[in-house]
Amino acid sequence: MSEEAEKRTTSLGIRVSPSVKAALEKAAKADMRSTASLTELILIKWLRENGFL
Repeated sequence: MSEEAEKRTTSLGIRVSPSVKAALEKAAKADMRSTASLTELILIKWLRENGFL
């Protein structure tokens, strides 16, 4: 099942430094996304590039 068709039914809580959070918020705003959406996009890209997805 593709990630577009897969329903989001689980949550993931992470802790990051304030500078990482600020950078993520700035990047998400520039890309017109939520921080959650951008975080998911980054995770999916990394997982694909490293053979986990």
